[in-house]
Amino acid sequence: MVEAVKILAQNRKARHDYFIEETFEAGIELKGTEVKSIRMGKCNLKDCYAAVAGGEMLVYGMHISPYENGNIFNTDPLRTKRLLMHKAEIRRLDQAVSLKGLTLVPLELYLKQGRVKLLLALCKGKHNYDKRDDIAKRDADREISRSMRRDAKRG
Repeated sequence: MVEAVKILAQNRKARHDYFIEETFEAGIELKGTEVKSIRMGKCNLKDCYAAVAGGEMLVYGMHISPYENGNIFNTDPLRTKRLLMHKAEIRRLDQAVSLKGLTLVPLELYLKQGRVKLLLALCKGKHNYDKRDDIAKRDADREISRSMRRDAKRG
């Protein structure tokens, strides 16, 4: 059986700025109006990050626009949200961040079986020369595929 997953928001800049070492799925604690707003696609993961504080995994800087029909039930768009993970996973990630100097970056927000989930990545920062290498490799691959298509049309 294939699980239906609907992607609601992505952090495309993260794949450009970081080497992704490992990914994790986490639940996220939200208010009702936040869920409705996310389902409408009003979420931005651009400048957010996750960290462990007091034994809990928290995500900072995730912007969820207020729900239009939410009136008094709307919350602060940039409020800190708690991630739902097992304690052992949280401890392991906390050690990786503190000892190895890695960063926890949210990659995408999606619906899985009616629940909002966050794909969290353990990342290592890229330098400018790494980014240039990636761009050059992508351009070279694109040029190779173009020339192969051209040759196939002629042949």
